[in-house]
Amino acid sequence: MDFGFDTSVFDGLTIAMLVAGLAMTGMASGVLAGLLGVGGGIVIVPVLFWVLSLFHFSPAVISHLAVATSLAVIIPTSISSMRSHNKRGNVDRPLLTLWGPAVFVSALIGGITSKFIPGAGLQLVFGVVGLLVALNMALPKHLVISDHLPQSGWINRAIASVIGFVSSLMGIGGGTLSVPTLSSFSFPVHRAVGTSSALGLLIALPAVAGFIWSGLAIAGRPPLSLGYVSLPAVAIIAPVSFLFAPLGARLAHALNPRYLKLAFAFFLAITAGRMLLS
Repeated sequence: MDFGFDTSVFDGLTIAMLVAGLAMTGMASGVLAGLLGVGGGIVIVPVLFWVLSLFHFSPAVISHLAVATSLAVIIPTSISSMRSHNKRGNVDRPLLTLWGPAVFVSALIGGITSKFIPGAGLQLVFGVVGLLVALNMALPKHLVISDHLPQSGWINRAIASVIGFVSSLMGIGGGTLSVPTLSSFSFPVHRAVGTSSALGLLIALPAVAGFIWSGLAIAGRPPLSLGYVSLPAVAIIAPVSFLFAPLGARLAHALNPRYLKLAFAFFLAITAGRMLLS
C-alpha cells in the first residue's frame, strides 16, 4: 500500500513503526477529545507535521496537509465523542442553535482562506494559540468573565465566529478554544466539553471542504491526497480515534483531570514552541 510517504528513504521496519505511531496518535487524540474537550487535533497536527517533515515533503505544503488531515480525522472523532456525551445529557442544544451557524460559516471561510496563507502562517497561528491554551490549562483557576453567557445574540455569534475561524486554521475541533471560553462564562464544565464535541463536527466538516478545494491544484502533495487531506493518514488515525473517544468521555466523568491537564499543558507548550521555531 502507498501510504503517501517517501518509503525509499526508510526500511520496512521504520514504515511499520510510523504506522504504529499514527495509530497511537489516534488513541491519544480520541481519549483527549472525550476527556478534556481539547480536540484531538492539538495532538494530530504536530505529529503529522513532524512525520511529513521526516519524509521530506515540500515545506510549502506540510502545514496545510497536517491541518487538513487533522480536521478530516476530527469528523468521526467528534461524532463518537458527541454521541457519548449526548447519552449523558451534556450536549447543550440551545447553545448549538445559537453558536452553530456562525461556527460553521467561519470554519468554511477559514478552510477557503488557507489557500492564501503560507505554511509559516499556519504554524504561527498554531504556535501562538497553542502557547496561550497551554498557559490557560496550567493556571490553577480558569478566568471567569461573567456568571452567564452574553445576552446579546450578536456577541455570541462573534465569539463563535472567532472560534470557528481560528480552529479551522489550527486543525482542531474547537474544544481547545470553546471549553475555556464557555468556562470563563461559568458554563458547567462537563456540559462545555460535551457541547464542544458537537461544535467540533460543525468546524471540521466545512473546514475540510475548504482545505480540499484549496489544495486541489497544489503540487508536491503526497500520493492519495484529496486536496490537502492525506487519505492514508486519515485511514490509519481516524478509526482508532473513533474507538477511543468514548473511553475519554467515560474517564471525564470518573477522574479529576487536573494533573492530566498540567501534563498536557507542558506537552502543548513544548509542541507549540517547536512549531514556532520550525
